[in-house]
Amino acid sequence: MDLDKLRAAFPEREIIYFDSLDSTMRVAAASARGTVVIADRQLAGLGRHGHTWHSEPGHGIYCSIVLPPAPVLTLALGVAAADAIAQATGIHCDLRWPNDLMLDNRKVAGILVQLVNGSAIAGIGINVNHPAFPPGLAREAISLRQHAGRNLSREAILIALLHAIDAVIGEDTETILRLFTHASSYAAGKRVTVQQPGSEISGTTAGLDPAGFLIVRKDDGTDTLILAGGVRASGS
Repeated sequence: MDLDKLRAAFPEREIIYFDSLDSTMRVAAASARGTVVIADRQLAGLGRHGHTWHSEPGHGIYCSIVLPPAPVLTLALGVAAADAIAQATGIHCDLRWPNDLMLDNRKVAGILVQLVNGSAIAGIGINVNHPAFPPGLAREAISLRQHAGRNLSREAILIALLHAIDAVIGEDTETILRLFTHASSYAAGKRVTVQQPGSEISGTTAGLDPAGFLIVRKDDGTDTLILAGGVRASGS
């Protein structure tokens, strides 16, 4: 990772780098707003629902950013990440509500936001140059390199990401929801299955409510508001 290039692009930010770290979110939680924490390798990277993020050394972007809390922040970060990848690589990702970037129907990036001491700690993982994934993940995960057939610059993606985040989180909620809906095939008209504690819901997505929650229309015509849960395309 070319830290000089990153720091030159953002001279006003504190950028903290580790060769190896348990979780960038842990360090970010004790840092000032605006701080970016990057690790070349994570030993216990956090994902949703208590999962870990596969953080292969030297191949991905594993970072956390300290931000002010804001409505629909997770959706805004998804929009920013998709924009950054497109700008830096020309690759266009889909957004799976609420926090996954998808490529070739597999997960290429994920976002996790936690509120700590009045700040939002945004953890972002992007699979950039992974040549392959362990057998248990190979059907679920993909890297930008696997899709493009070539290595890509992690620095270029990260610089584009930080710029995109600064731009998108300044937008109002209505604009962020519109941007997310435009970028996501999952927001409306998608057959999905939603895993929730003790239950499973199937139906067709019918847009986002004003707070950014997903509406799923079941086959009997009733609408269910999804506040949380694992959303998957039906049949995947």
